[in-house]
Amino acid sequence: MIHARQHFPGLLDKTFLDAACVSLAPRPAVEAIDKFLDLAMICPLASSTHHHIFMDEMRAAARPACAALIGAHPDEIALVESTTHGLSLAADAIPLQAADRVLLSDLEFLQVAVPWTQKKIDGIEIDVVPNHKGEVRAEDFEACITPRTRVIAISTVQWTNGYRLDLAAFSRLCGERGIWLIVDAIQQLGAIPLSVRETPVDILACGGHKWLNSPFGCGFLYINRESQARLHPPTAGYLDIEDPDGGWGEYFQAPSIMPVQNYEYVQTARRFETGGTANYPGAIGLAASLKLIQDLGAEKIEMHIRGLTDSLLKGLDALGIEVITPRAPQNRSGIVTLSVGTAVQNVGLMTRLQERKILVSVRYTSHVGGIRVSCHFYNSQEDIERLLEAVRETPVI
Repeated sequence: MIHARQHFPGLLDKTFLDAACVSLAPRPAVEAIDKFLDLAMICPLASSTHHHIFMDEMRAAARPACAALIGAHPDEIALVESTTHGLSLAADAIPLQAADRVLLSDLEFLQVAVPWTQKKIDGIEIDVVPNHKGEVRAEDFEACITPRTRVIAISTVQWTNGYRLDLAAFSRLCGERGIWLIVDAIQQLGAIPLSVRETPVDILACGGHKWLNSPFGCGFLYINRESQARLHPPTAGYLDIEDPDGGWGEYFQAPSIMPVQNYEYVQTARRFETGGTANYPGAIGLAASLKLIQDLGAEKIEMHIRGLTDSLLKGLDALGIEVITPRAPQNRSGIVTLSVGTAVQNVGLMTRLQERKILVSVRYTSHVGGIRVSCHFYNSQEDIERLLEAVRETPVI
């Protein structure tokens, strides 16, 4: 993937190993946004109405790009601001009653839990499933299911230690028990392939700013076609309504239109979008970043990342450094977490690495974590060697 580095000028002056925090934007995405901004500045179309409609169409091109990433249909995709936005929409859309219960892992990023904590005022209860030595296992969730369990909300890859769970096992469990399966895939997509056709889920949310390399405030929400009819969309905007005959341009010119009427809403995931003027640059940047991933090939990206993480693990073992990330191949991701001792010592090493322009993070949840290293397709073997050399040369204080 060496040729991919040419698209990331941010790599020229640093060793960037922190896509799990926020990734670098590739040149094609920035150029696509620049072209859009030129259009927005000039308004080259004959009317501003057509200009507005054209911008809507440019934004809509991100939906099929997102669908292709996960093997979905474009009508199962809604464009949202972020994973946070998508997970919040999901929590508000699922029909629940007082005393219904939600299952979460104790390793989750807090945003997976936050929308459900808001539901406590409605009598919704949360059951927290302890991790098993840094692993999130379907059998542990199954043991915690009660007759009132309605939702399991999980991240496919845990943000502190990079553990990739057995999504197929959770899919089977939820399908057999009639439980909603809500998935945060932001730490997986763009690095390790995921197909919702092969592994069905009800709802999946993914922001663009991490492994999709699109830090422009746009992501997507996947809603399984069969699940859409059972949901209650929490928002309503005029672009959620079926397009009128002749389109909105002609509709707005009709003297007889009235604001209060029986509107017919679209019967696709688009119904879950805000339905108004949206983040055009973000969607355009996201589509361009996804095209780069598609052009490189998801399988080739995964193979490259696995090679980098294998080299990193081998090097850490040679240095006698503790590896926090579970090592089973089927549970690996682009994240490798290591520890040189206490949290203070890990932060100290991270700081000294940053002084050498080697960017990594320190992350913990439920006492699981350490120095988190993100290996992405634009990284090289030289990046891994530079990190290992710096770790070897830096004393633990």
